[in-house]
Amino acid sequence: MTREGATADLPGSPPEPDRVIDVPGLQALLDRLVARGYTVIGPTVRSGAIVNAPIRSVEELPRGWGDEQDAGRYRLRRREDEALFGFAAGAQSAKPVFFPAEEVLWRGRRSGEGFEVAAPEAGDGADLPPYALLGVRSCDLSAIGIHDVVLTGRAHADVAYAARRSAAFVVAVTCSDPSGTCFCASTGTGPRPERGRGASYDLSLTELLGGPPGTGTHRFVVEVASDRGAELLDEIGARAAPADDVAAGDRVAADAAGWMGRHLDTDGLKELLYDAAESPLWDDVATRCLACGNCTAVCPTCFCTTVEDVTDLTGDVAGRDRVWDSCFDADHSWIHGGTVRASTKARYRQWMTHKLASWVDQFGTSGCVGCGRCVTWCPAAIDITAEAAALRLAAEPADPTSGGS
Repeated sequence: MTREGATADLPGSPPEPDRVIDVPGLQALLDRLVARGYTVIGPTVRSGAIVNAPIRSVEELPRGWGDEQDAGRYRLRRREDEALFGFAAGAQSAKPVFFPAEEVLWRGRRSGEGFEVAAPEAGDGADLPPYALLGVRSCDLSAIGIHDVVLTGRAHADVAYAARRSAAFVVAVTCSDPSGTCFCASTGTGPRPERGRGASYDLSLTELLGGPPGTGTHRFVVEVASDRGAELLDEIGARAAPADDVAAGDRVAADAAGWMGRHLDTDGLKELLYDAAESPLWDDVATRCLACGNCTAVCPTCFCTTVEDVTDLTGDVAGRDRVWDSCFDADHSWIHGGTVRASTKARYRQWMTHKLASWVDQFGTSGCVGCGRCVTWCPAAIDITAEAAALRLAAEPADPTSGGS
């Protein structure tokens, strides 16, 4: 049975039915990807957090681990089951895989004949390792889709990003246990991956821990979203998913959509922020904001960069690197004569207004995918959804019937 609306027609082939695999089947999938030369990047537990890292085995996944997230708070917790994907958004998204925090632009070496400059050969991706991403959440798929537009759709495309993206194999996953800071249901970006929303992917997993009565089978309903995804499932012998499993997967997604810890009212949000440019609420948030840049560092859509010149101790090697930057950095808006946004108030207003308003005018979509990382990892516990709600409340006309006599 094909889940209605979940699988679009693959080019040149009829609609693919959902498949089902068990935990050994997931290991077989990993083995096939490794055999094809992919570096598999998946979630794993390191230093008290769930992070993305190279993996080769399902035993490296966060089996039995969940998380507790709230404003300024992140803690791992032990689950009462053996779920492999029973956690919310990890500390980082897929962004560092395709868009590294630091990347070499060129290197030069002094020689007896002069100075030789070499640029990294990233144009065709031939020297870059192909990545397979496992466990990508729907919010992060939407973020990748935004980067596809921002980084490859402009006049001068990011060739290194494009090379990594075009070579990647993506296995998405339905989020079954959102955190206290998640609000992807508000932004229309989750919790279940959907064809035509966000970046393309090859397969999508929905984890089921219960089974038919009495079996308790740990398994995954697999949506097939590409021909190469179908080919891989054929190689490992994945069978068609029973109707009961498809229905159970639908319930997982529906339940998760109702468990969001935060809500963002997006109705007229762009206009609200434009009209609030001189709101005194920006002064209030500035008294709390540390301008540390944590929110931009963990945001899956932020893409600001700067360049740094580097050299070695001998002076024989020099070069230039591109590194992530943040609009909370005072130097970010520096031009001849000084910094345009000298105050924390101006920087926070710029970040939030760009993310939720002017991004729409630039790229046709909001810059927020509702992952909640900026709320979780803010040391001052500033909540973008609460700030937006405060601006909305301040903009509402006073009720003339509520005043005194």
